[in-house]
Amino acid sequence: MNSLAMDLFLDSSPGELVELPHAGSALEHPLVFDRVARDIQRLAADGRLEVVRQTVTTEGDGSLIQDLQFRRLL
Repeated sequence: MNSLAMDLFLDSSPGELVELPHAGSALEHPLVFDRVARDIQRLAADGRLEVVRQTVTTEGDGSLIQDLQFRRLL
């Protein structure tokens, strides 16, 4: 079974800009969105895609990714 991040990656085309969806999607909850965004960052570290834009908010000792856009490389 693929993760949500892998599903988004596989559904995109090389070079396509993809913005992680918010409202009305499985990523509507901020903690779920953050988890998937961090999985996307791991795919970027593996060289499969590049993170083009992200917004991170910090509260206390923690941070949440609020927005993320990526471009598939492979």
